[in-house]
Amino acid sequence: MPLRENSPAAPSAAVAIIGAGLSGLYAARLLHAAGVQFQILEARDRVGGRILSVDEAGRLSEDGFDLGPSWFWPKMQPAMRALVEEFGLSSFDQFSEGDVVFERFSREGPLRYLGPKQEPQSTRLVGGTSALVRALLAGLPENCIRCNARITRMALAEDGVRLTITLPGGGEEDVRASHVITAVPPRLLEATVDFTPALDPSTARRWRDTPTWMAPHAKFFALYERPFWRDAGLSGTAQSMVGPLMEIHDATTASGQAALFGFVGMGPDQRAVVGETALIRAGLEQFARIFGPQAGQPRATLYKDWAADPLTATPADRSFTGHVSSADTAWVTGAWRQRLTLAASETSTTEPGYLAGAVEAARRAVADTLERMRSSG
Repeated sequence: MPLRENSPAAPSAAVAIIGAGLSGLYAARLLHAAGVQFQILEARDRVGGRILSVDEAGRLSEDGFDLGPSWFWPKMQPAMRALVEEFGLSSFDQFSEGDVVFERFSREGPLRYLGPKQEPQSTRLVGGTSALVRALLAGLPENCIRCNARITRMALAEDGVRLTITLPGGGEEDVRASHVITAVPPRLLEATVDFTPALDPSTARRWRDTPTWMAPHAKFFALYERPFWRDAGLSGTAQSMVGPLMEIHDATTASGQAALFGFVGMGPDQRAVVGETALIRAGLEQFARIFGPQAGQPRATLYKDWAADPLTATPADRSFTGHVSSADTAWVTGAWRQRLTLAASETSTTEPGYLAGAVEAARRAVADTLERMRSSG
């Protein structure tokens, strides 16, 4: 994936965007279309944030498996559908033809049932969800993204905001911006950035109490030469009370790379105790129970524990606290209100915690920022 990155940080920008995930890149696209100068500062060494499509070796891929979000629902999410259509991206329906399997108790075998028709139909992008990241990136100017730039402090100044970057090799660097759009989860923002002046206590508490999408979860993939379960009339969908995987789906790509994936059903602390090696082994044993011995012999496996990713999760994410709920109230109050706007998916008023939420939140954040820039003259 080509990156527009690693140029020296500009001394100032009209808008600094913190985070180069979907919401940050879409916010940049909207600012670029409005003729506003911006700089994206990304803590990771790659763009995409929680969108991560990789090959069997775990490398970034243009025909990859989605270790992060993979689905959207075109009928329910018109903004997301419109963005996919605008870029001319191809999509395909999540495979769901055939029977589903339930594991209720360890003492009884898997139970097979006629699979219900998916409604609404979940959809995936050809090439993985990163296809959307690549499309957004291609429309941005050169040198507008700086990776390995972790923001640790923000301070209000007379003419805007001073942001402090902690450099990978040590040391710090300051960047100035008139306005800031943060495209990282509110909880992560509150936990990792020092604000001067301090946030209002109610604002800090709200950010801290907002669950981060994907943060408590781990995904396990097993890759095969062909989707053999389909020959047996199975959809690849399974639900389990036995585990370790609680929810399983067919993850075969549009190009035909066969795979199954599952969400690990135990919490982050328990996963840390069990360990990745044991979890992979137990996941393959479960696949073999449900889909037959062939499922226990993959050509490769992939595992991603988002709770162990310090650029996604905080200690508060080590428990399942439910999905973030929408609320049409201000995310920033007090002294920071005129200079700082939140654009992470969690802040969406319509689809918080989904890809579509990142699109809606970015659109709202840019509209608010442009209005404040006009008001300040």
